[in-house]
Amino acid sequence: MDYWIKQTRESQKFADLGWDKPERKDQAGRLLVIGGNIHGFADPAKAFQYASEEGIGYARICLPDALKKTLMSAWVDAVFCPSTPSGSFAADSKELILQNALWADGILISGDFGRNSETAMLLDNLVTSIKSPLAITRDGLDYFLTRPKLLLERADTVVVASFSQLQKCFTHAEIRTPLTFTMPLQVLVETLHAVTLEYPASIVTKFGHKYLVAHNGNVSTTDTEDDEEIWRLRVASQGIVNVLHHPKKTFEALTYSVARP
Repeated sequence: MDYWIKQTRESQKFADLGWDKPERKDQAGRLLVIGGNIHGFADPAKAFQYASEEGIGYARICLPDALKKTLMSAWVDAVFCPSTPSGSFAADSKELILQNALWADGILISGDFGRNSETAMLLDNLVTSIKSPLAITRDGLDYFLTRPKLLLERADTVVVASFSQLQKCFTHAEIRTPLTFTMPLQVLVETLHAVTLEYPASIVTKFGHKYLVAHNGNVSTTDTEDDEEIWRLRVASQGIVNVLHHPKKTFEALTYSVARP
């Protein structure tokens, strides 16, 4: 299985990517983070922080305007978009977000969206309209679990999923091999290899104490003892930044990202 790369955090295969990053801010990429609702904005805020720490050149955040009174004084560079009466992103947010997407080199659909039919329509429109590299995770990904091919068939897409989310995605994508928590690791690796040969999207998940990255048929596993609940947000944020820094090395950039602290 020459497509399977194994590493640990102490013995990384692509650690040199950490030294080969753009030194100038204006060459380090521009990232648009989208997320939040009236009841929470921790996911987009944390994603913004992770991306900044990972070395993104410029970052901008889109939030529903239901948060404007709460956050405008503290977050002067945020873009506040039309919201529904319940405080989630409204479908009318599309044009404003697309305008900001033109500014960005990459998009991160983070989380804290809540459940809303207008938000579902908006995210569908964004995923199909934006052509930039895009990472999606947390409850942003929940909107696509029953129609995962919208993401799997999209080029330059990084799906950062919990194993249970990935189970649902593969079931609705009619992937032949079912995912189970008791399946042998080798079978999971073979499945991810086959799926990413068929679909252009990249997949990142966690199975037991291993991170798995799959892209273009290549698969990496990274040993970890971490039990952090927010790993998906960290990996998605660091991953999209490193993909922007190394646009021709998506697999290497994501494999490097999962081994980051």
